Amino acid sequence: MSNCLINSIFEEDGDGFALRNLIFSGATFTSASEPFLLLNTSSVLHLDLSGVLLHDFSFLCDMRALTHLDLSSSVIKDDSIEVVRSAGANLRNLNLSNTKVTSFGVQLLAGYVPCLESICLANTHIDDTSIYYLSMIPALKSIDLSKTCVKGYKHHPGSEPVWLLSDLQTLAALESMDLQGTQVIDEALLPLLGCKKLDCLLLRSASLTDMFLHHLSALPRLTVVGFRDAVLTNSGLQAFRPPVTLKSLDLRGCWLLTEDAMHNFCKSYPHIEVRHELLQMVPSNSYKNPTTRASPVKHKKERAALALARAVKDSFIDQRLKYGRDELLSLQASVLPLELPPDADFLRNNLTK
Repeated sequence: MSNCLINSIFEEDGDGFALRNLIFSGATFTSASEPFLLLNTSSVLHLDLSGVLLHDFSFLCDMRALTHLDLSSSVIKDDSIEVVRSAGANLRNLNLSNTKVTSFGVQLLAGYVPCLESICLANTHIDDTSIYYLSMIPALKSIDLSKTCVKGYKHHPGSEPVWLLSDLQTLAALESMDLQGTQVIDEALLPLLGCKKLDCLLLRSASLTDMFLHHLSALPRLTVVGFRDAVLTNSGLQAFRPPVTLKSLDLRGCWLLTEDAMHNFCKSYPHIEVRHELLQMVPSNSYKNPTTRASPVKHKKERAALALARAVKDSFIDQRLKYGRDELLSLQASVLPLELPPDADFLRNNLTK
């Protein structure tokens, strides 16, 4: 019943209608409680209220069997979190993204959602104080803090910085962490190396450098890494020794990397899918050994395309080679969008034949 006006769920008179899954995303309720009057709320397991314009969530108090609750893009605030936690005994997945919930709301949840495995707080008003309260939810496997004010540390003048993400080491089941669009720095992320079950780590910050990428080798189960918009250099990528489990590496926005450096990395680790703006035209299987022998005609076309590629490549020089690291960083804000060389269309046509 998505994107519609809801007066009631049932038209007939009755009592105790049992439904397990209710999806009301984008719907408008004429009344907060009336649509649920004939519903056996104790039977509802999955409730989607994403994008719903609803100010009264008191009906959640009776939904104590809930395992999945989506309140993303709703008008929920901290003052309604007590109602959410009253239905939290069996809750496993909670989505509060794009709401006005703050770290105080996370504090209210701590201790009341013992089975919660996944929480999404993306684009909310939370800050670093939420990290401590998240560490008090023992079953958490997936945490999304993207696009928040989280920095991962606090530092007062005259004292040593406190690395707050170390609190998450108490979460023995933690497998996925999304910190894209936050203010984290290399040092603040180091405590995550103690979360040995991490298999997905998504980062996007201009404050990240070669240093933390190298440390990711210490995570034995890592399969997916996002390292976007980082100050990652060619030498840093070359020195990176990914864990053997790594399958996907997203380097989009890492503007210091050159095409040659990424091609060399892909050749060294052909089993890893690498994403970057300069690799958009490269097929995913380009670096794997062919299983069949190509025809002489195909070989001839490939040789012609490679010769053309070398000619185009030799016709211009990477101007970044003239600058040192500090100079490159100072130029980052003034970098113009990448433009393809004049022969790029012709090259693309030859490569795709």
